[in-house]
Amino acid sequence: MITGRKQEIRELNRLYDSGRSELVAVYGRRRVGKTFLVDSVFEGRLAFRHAGLSPLEIKKGAMQAQLRNFYNSLLEQGMARSSIPRNWFDAFLLLEQFLKERDTGNRQVVFLDELPWLDTPRSGFITAFESFWNNWGCHRRNLMVIVCGSASSWILDNMINSHGGLYDRITWEIKLSPFTLAECEDFFAMNKVRLSRYDIAQSYMILGGIPYYLRYFEPEKSLAQNIDNLLFSAKAKLRNEYDRLFSSAFRNPETMKAIVAFLYRRASGFTRSDLMEGLGISDGGSLTEQLNALITSDFVVRYVPFGAGKREARFRLTDPFCIFYLRFKDLMDGRSETFWQHGLHRQDLVSWRGLAYERLCFNHIRQIKKSLGIGGVHTSESAWSKKSGAEDGMQIDLLISRADNVVNMCEIKYCSDDFCVDREYYRTILRRQEVLSGLVSRKTAVRSTLITTFGLKPNEYSGVFVNVITLDDLFAD
Repeated sequence: MITGRKQEIRELNRLYDSGRSELVAVYGRRRVGKTFLVDSVFEGRLAFRHAGLSPLEIKKGAMQAQLRNFYNSLLEQGMARSSIPRNWFDAFLLLEQFLKERDTGNRQVVFLDELPWLDTPRSGFITAFESFWNNWGCHRRNLMVIVCGSASSWILDNMINSHGGLYDRITWEIKLSPFTLAECEDFFAMNKVRLSRYDIAQSYMILGGIPYYLRYFEPEKSLAQNIDNLLFSAKAKLRNEYDRLFSSAFRNPETMKAIVAFLYRRASGFTRSDLMEGLGISDGGSLTEQLNALITSDFVVRYVPFGAGKREARFRLTDPFCIFYLRFKDLMDGRSETFWQHGLHRQDLVSWRGLAYERLCFNHIRQIKKSLGIGGVHTSESAWSKKSGAEDGMQIDLLISRADNVVNMCEIKYCSDDFCVDREYYRTILRRQEVLSGLVSRKTAVRSTLITTFGLKPNEYSGVFVNVITLDDLFAD
C-alpha cells in the first residue's frame, strides 16, 4: 500500500499506457520515497531494474564495481552468462540484447535507480546512456525507461536540462516532495500509529514529512517516546542520519554542510553576498551550483523579501530535519535518552516550536490559500522585517501578496490552546498594519490574518484579525 502520491501514480500509469517510448526522470530529496513509489506502481511489471552502488561503500575501482553490479543484476533477472562489460557502452549493449530477447510487443519498463551513483569519475556513463537512448531506446515504442536519483541537481543538470546528447529527451519529469500534513496523517493511520493532529504537526516540525523517518514510529509509544528513540537514545536510529544524508546526496558533502550550517544561523536567510562573506568564498559558478543543488533537494528555498529587488534575494534553510539536528545535536549523544519526554516545557523547546511552526506554515502555503478562498489567485509569499530603532522596528511572519490587490499580513502563533489577543498585542497589530498600508499602493487592502494551532479566543480585541486559520486547515488535501 502507498500513502498519498495520487497525482504521481496517475502520471506514471498514463505514461505506461502512452503507446510510445518514454524516458521518465523521478527525483527528490533522499528518503522521500522515490524507489518505493516506482516499485509499488510497477510491481510485477518491470522488465529490468537496477540500483547503483553507494559511493560510500566503494573504496577503489568504482567504475569496475558499478559495471560488475550492473552485470550481476542482468544475470539475476535472467540473462545468460557472458563476459563482464568493460565499459558502459558494453553494459548498455547487454541491456539491449536482454530486452530484445524478451520483447513480446508488450510494454517493457526499465527502472534505473540511484543513477547518479553510476556516473563515477571518467567512466563515460552519460555518453554511453545517450547512445543507448538516442540510437536504440527512443525508437522502441514499447520501451519505458525510468531514471531515479537522490542527487537531484545531477538529474537536472545531466538529464532534464542537458545541453548535450540528452537535450529535450526526457519525456516526463516527476519531482517527489515530502509528505504534507494530510499525507503524514494518512501514513500514520495506515501504520496503526495514533497521534493527535497537534502531535503530527510536531513530528513534521522535527522530521519534515519524510516517509523513511515516519516509518520508524512505534504504535504503542507516544510522540515524545518515539522522538527520544529516534534521536536521543543510546541506540537512536537517526543519530547519524544527518551525515549520511549529505554524503549520499552530494559529491562535496562537507561544503554543502558548511553552507547549511551558515544558513541555519538566521531564520530569515542570507543574501548571496552574505554567504560569500560569511563562508570566505568567491563569487562564481560553484556557489551557484551548490545553492541550486540544495534548493532542488528541498533543503533551501530562494525568495525575494517583500518590497525588495531580485538582487536582494535570500536563501533560507527550510528542511525541518536539518534545522532540528543543528539545534539539538549536542544532546544527541545517548546520554539524554529521555530528553524529549522530560523537556517538553523547556524554554529552548518552546522557542524552537514557534519558529518550527512558521516553517511548517511556509511549507503549506497551498492549504493556507485554500482556507482563504484564493487557491486560484496568483500570489507571492515572504517574511518581512523593518529594521529601525527599538521603538519602530518590526517583523511580520508571513506576507501573502495577491494579484487581486490584497495583502494578507499573517501572524503565526503556535499555542497549546486558543490564542488570546490582549490590549498591547492589539495595538502592535494595528501599528504593523498601518506601516504596511503605507508601503503598498492605495488600491491594495491589508488584511490581518492569524495562523495558529487551535483558534482565536473571542474578546474585545480579537476583531483585529479578519481571517483565522487553524491547524485543521493546514491538514486539508
